[in-house]
Amino acid sequence: MLNGAPDVIVVGGGLAGLACAGEINRRGGQVLLLEASDEVGGRVRTDEVDGFLLDRGFQVLLEAYPECRESLDYPSLRLQPFYPGTLVRLDGRFHKIADPSRELVDAIRSVNAPVGTLSDKLRVSRLRSELKSISIDDILYGPTRSTEEDLRAFGFSEQMIDSFFRPFLGGILLDRSLGTPARLFRFYMRMFADGATSVPERGMGEIPRQLASHLPAGSIRTRTPVARIEEGGVILESGEAIEARGVVVATEGPEAARLLGDDLADPGSRGTTTLYFDLQESPEEDPVLILNGDGEGPVNHMAFMDRVSPHYAPKDRGLAAVNVLDDDLPADLRDEPGRDPARSLLPVVKAQLVDWFGAQAEEWRLIRSYRIAHAHPLQTPESFEPPVRPSRIGPGIWVAGDHRDNASINGAMASGRRAGIQAMEGIGTAVAR
Repeated sequence: MLNGAPDVIVVGGGLAGLACAGEINRRGGQVLLLEASDEVGGRVRTDEVDGFLLDRGFQVLLEAYPECRESLDYPSLRLQPFYPGTLVRLDGRFHKIADPSRELVDAIRSVNAPVGTLSDKLRVSRLRSELKSISIDDILYGPTRSTEEDLRAFGFSEQMIDSFFRPFLGGILLDRSLGTPARLFRFYMRMFADGATSVPERGMGEIPRQLASHLPAGSIRTRTPVARIEEGGVILESGEAIEARGVVVATEGPEAARLLGDDLADPGSRGTTTLYFDLQESPEEDPVLILNGDGEGPVNHMAFMDRVSPHYAPKDRGLAAVNVLDDDLPADLRDEPGRDPARSLLPVVKAQLVDWFGAQAEEWRLIRSYRIAHAHPLQTPESFEPPVRPSRIGPGIWVAGDHRDNASINGAMASGRRAGIQAMEGIGTAVAR
């Protein structure tokens, strides 16, 4: 239970804020976490609607993330893995591309699939082997070029880049143009090589719930938006002033820029829209990520989430998570963050799903859509230098978030923990009680 004024106030209850608050608590500090919405989790939340579990935007956990391995109790999350490979829609057919280190038989069968050449498939294996032989730090401080330049330098064909890497990395980095840093692409490829891709049995929202469960009672206040940051505390939108020896701003990039003003530039945003459909039965048996290798139509990637975890849908129902990147949204929808694009997107998305899965897709019922305007911070080779940005903003003020590290669950949590350590060092680790 919070006793008196907190030592540190953490603004924002997403993964970065929760990781920061946890570190402060572990070091003996009294922490107060302020979250503007009704629940912690930030962009990593799960809603229950009509018996379906809907993550707020399509998200996965790469189990090899070092920060997650260190901080999360995986057995308690009851992680459910995706198939180690992808299903690529190309030339009117689906082609399964398997990870040879985990699904050798399927990988042999996919050798002749028209998703890249045999040389491309061998290059993927060689790239994975090279990345596994070096440290994570060496990867993150590697080449400063773009992902597209990196893929071409490695010798991948244009067909492989267009039919596989653009939709695959579009799903991960939300950027089919492949202008994101090669360092970030290589980091993700290393994570895929080192471990499974999963979701918690009952949705991604279980991750922030687990982190919050380790904090003392009374240390989290929801529905508490902050109006401004001041040295020595914060002012809430209600007008209440709360004093503290330190403040950590752990919100998404645009909100952090608003709160910190000239001390922090808005990093920019990449957005995405996820549409969830209720269907009678999922047409794909495997829990596999499905990619748009043709590049035609708004859908970049999708998955039948009930195949990954049956808890995502009621018994005898299926759940499709269909994802559209901001680059494929009409400009008027992209420029209005509060506007729900489902009405405009639904006819063209449905037409693409019917083309892929036949007339049965006509009967799929839209449950809910999520437009995530700031799903990732905008990261370019220039803005990703250095790969880890400073936490300290000024006297008694620190900042955390994936915009200070890299666009991933791992980046958010690592940034939060680092800010928590520095905040406690800044105010003095020997906290009098």
